[in-house]
Amino acid sequence: MNAAQPTRCRRRIVFAGRVQGVGFRYTVASAARTCRVNGYVRNCLDGTVELLAEGTVDSVGRLLHGLGESFPGNIENQTVEELDFPEQFDSFEIRR
Repeated sequence: MNAAQPTRCRRRIVFAGRVQGVGFRYTVASAARTCRVNGYVRNCLDGTVELLAEGTVDSVGRLLHGLGESFPGNIENQTVEELDFPEQFDSFEIRR
């Protein structure tokens, strides 16, 4: 009997608040690699940070939960958008 494949997702999350200049992208990248989430994180010109995360629903959820705990006073708002597949990334990167 085969184990069921974990449900996978692809999400675009935009974080607003004091999320630039505080090590946020580096923390996201480290946590994403630990959680086995692929994609990227980048600063946006409007002061927000964009995260594109691909992985299992559980791994992306763990990543977002951990970021909320690591930056509780910095993240004022986050918007989450479900994106269609296919998966595009085989690793996680910080973009400029």
